[in-house]
Amino acid sequence: LDLRRPELSTVIGLRHRAPQAARRFLDGQGFWEIETPLLVRPTPEGARDYLVPSRVHPGSFYALPQSPQLYKQLLMVSGMDRYFQLARCLRDEDLRADRQPEHTQIDLEMSFVGEEDVFSLVEGLMAALWRDALGVDVAVPFERLRYREAMDRFGSDKPDLRFDFPIVDVSELAAGSGFKVFEDTVAGGGVVRLLNYAGGGALSRREQDELEALAKRYGAKGLARAKVAQDGLEGGPSKFLAADRQRRLIELAGGAEGDLLCFVADRRETASRALGALRSRLGGEWLQRNPEAAKVWRFLWVTEFPLFERDPATGQVAPAHHMFTMPVEEDLPYLREDPERVRGRLYDLVLNGTELGSGSVRIHRRDVQQAVMDVVGITAAEAERKFGFLLKAFQYGAPPHGGIGLGFDRIVMLMAGRASLRDTVAFPKTTSAASLVDDCPAPVADEDLRELHVRIDPPRE
Repeated sequence: LDLRRPELSTVIGLRHRAPQAARRFLDGQGFWEIETPLLVRPTPEGARDYLVPSRVHPGSFYALPQSPQLYKQLLMVSGMDRYFQLARCLRDEDLRADRQPEHTQIDLEMSFVGEEDVFSLVEGLMAALWRDALGVDVAVPFERLRYREAMDRFGSDKPDLRFDFPIVDVSELAAGSGFKVFEDTVAGGGVVRLLNYAGGGALSRREQDELEALAKRYGAKGLARAKVAQDGLEGGPSKFLAADRQRRLIELAGGAEGDLLCFVADRRETASRALGALRSRLGGEWLQRNPEAAKVWRFLWVTEFPLFERDPATGQVAPAHHMFTMPVEEDLPYLREDPERVRGRLYDLVLNGTELGSGSVRIHRRDVQQAVMDVVGITAAEAERKFGFLLKAFQYGAPPHGGIGLGFDRIVMLMAGRASLRDTVAFPKTTSAASLVDDCPAPVADEDLRELHVRIDPPRE
């Protein structure tokens, strides 16, 4: 490992400067830096916990924290109204290029705030980090999109805004078009959406089939294509479409001669995600051809995510993020009768197609917290057993509060222009969560297991 290599020295410099800049900014805003425990009570927060057996309490376990979520809420209840921490978070989940089993968050929480207060503070923090660590001024305030708008226009809840390629809903034109696939989809409650691939009319049949294969990987049944010609559309569904409908489709898509219109007819979410994957691929290729555009920093707030989602395997309703997020006030009546309709006061900070952090305005009322737990199947007795310390704290007059956890390692990854988190952390784990430096995880001696009251099943040979 040669630390003199330019790319490594850049990363090391950013990992040194950025935390100092964050501390200076937050200290100037009246925040207290408080460390929260690393051995915590196991609680359901989204990912699997890493569990630590207790030697002195046989059969009981600590968990390593997925985040400081419950502790920072308790700090708000206690009257410590501005907290931050460079927190270590550990989650037993499948890895990918921008995910490691352990990571560092710039974690913060404030009392008596709403979304606008969090946005303003975090925008100031990001501006300070980019200025102090990179010498770059970023424009504030950041752009904003509601979750539903982001999915409809870009097919992603973390869209990259450095390129356009919007997704267009053409369901109204598709109905009554004479093309049976389109008509049947709309009649069945689905949608027809399209993406304009500028210059894509020159693609070979094989290349177009590769685009369809990508759409199918994201759930689409197929990808209809039509080339924009001088007098209308050619190929695919165009032979079923009257000339006036063809002109209107080209106009809605912003198409020009030589472009390729790509259609997906399916359920709303499926059509958006399939075309969103196509948009990301086309946008990535466009950025490679336009390196100056790739250097632009496009921050974005995505807001009002669904509070719940339904597990496709079990049909059970589960929190889309975590169960401590306050529902949007006007959606509270739907909590019990139609929970999937409920929006949460959730927000993500996105930069160039990467989620930098998630946050929310938290629940501070015991009745609302219990109602949310009821929706996901946690009984009052189970809630008391798992979260009694938090519910009890709410009885003492918890202030409205909110915050966010910002992925420090992802911030450094983007600042350094790297594509993988493993390039920006010391001693990274592989995709199987193994360490090549010290060869862990590793077996432990049988006597150590006995002392921890742990048995391997089946026993080791």
